[in-house]
Formats: sequence, C-alpha cells, structure tokens
Amino acid sequence: MITVHHLNNSRSQRILWLLEELAVPYEIKRYERDPQTMLAPAALKQVHPLGKSPVITDGELTIAESGAIIEYLVDRYGDGRLAPAPGTPQRLRYRYWLHYAEGSAMPPLLLKLVFDRIEKAPMPFFFRPFARGIASKARASFIEPQIRQHLNYMNDELAATRWFAGEEFSAADVQMSFPLEAAAARGGLDSRWPRLLDFLQRIHGRPAYQRALERGGRYDIVG
Repeated sequence: MITVHHLNNSRSQRILWLLEELAVPYEIKRYERDPQTMLAPAALKQVHPLGKSPVITDGELTIAESGAIIEYLVDRYGDGRLAPAPGTPQRLRYRYWLHYAEGSAMPPLLLKLVFDRIEKAPMPFFFRPFARGIASKARASFIEPQIRQHLNYMNDELAATRWFAGEEFSAADVQMSFPLEAAAARGGLDSRWPRLLDFLQRIHGRPAYQRALERGGRYDIVG
C-alpha cells in the first residue's frame, strides 16, 4: 500500500490527485505546518532527511520530490495512462513540463512569498523603512517581471495545445497545477492570462481532483 506523507497546503496535494486519477489505493499520513513559521513539523524528517513534503513510501521504497514521485507512480502504476508514448514529441514536452514546474516556474513565486513576508514581518520601526524599501525594489525590478514572463510563456504554450504535453491530459498537467495555483492564490494570475485561468477551471472540475480535495482536507492555496 502506498502511503502519502501529506503536509497541509503543500505540493503533496497534487500527489493525492494523481493517485485518484490513476485509481491506485493509498493511505494518507497527515502532517500540519507550524501556524507561526508555516514550516513542516520535525516528524517529517523521520521519513526523509530533508523533512519536506511530498514524500511517499511504497513497500520498502521512500521517494521524495514531486517530479520523481510522479514519474515513479506513472511508470509503476500507469499502465500507459497519463503519459504520452515514448519516442514521441509529446513525450518530450511531457518531460519538459515535469521539470519546468519546479525548476523554472516556482522559484520567482517562492521569492515573492519570501519578500512579501519580509515586508510584513514585525521589526523595530527604524529598520522598517529599509526592509520594506528593499523588498519593494526586489519585487518591482526582478520578481514581478519574472513572474509575468513565465505566465506569458505558459499562456502562449496553451494556445498550441489543450494540455501542456499535447491534446491529452497527462501527469505533466498535475505537476503544473501547483505553480499556477500558487500564482492565482498570491494575486499574480488574472484575466491577462485567460488560457491559464481556463486550465485551472478545467482541472478543478475533474472528479479525481475533487476526490483528492475530499481526502486531503483543507487546501487554502486553491482559494
């Protein structure tokens, strides 16, 4: 039996969704973020040394990292589903988006989260103008332009195909869900990117996505 070590409001939600799409039985072990720091609990380090989520265990295997988990589950349990055929152009696009989601799309969104918290963090009043000035400049000169560049790129890519890897829904779309949900939750995704909004609407309407929400519990990033 697969166990998903599931941290609330985290990337592990898309692993639950993938398992629902594959109709593979699984169990959930739940972990809660610290309400002050929003960090994962130390108990996750007993599963994997980095103490991050998602992590799954399947028999004697322990697998971390969203992309690695998705590839493992599709290869092991997909039986040809949710991945284009090997050797096709769609397979190359599939692999590209699996890596792009965390390697390129997420870093500027994480930087935005960090600098937003710096600006709002309590601090001595005489430091506050400097900290807020630095955060504001970093967002305006680098972070926000990077986010817009990526959103433009993703929106344009969906002009060519219905889903990220091609005309068929695949696990690459599962992987791509989190950066787009993060962008939407942080106010960075609006009507300027209609294809991305349509993508989110389509995935949120999938029965497997809804079942994963029911099993995973509260997922504030969806809004």
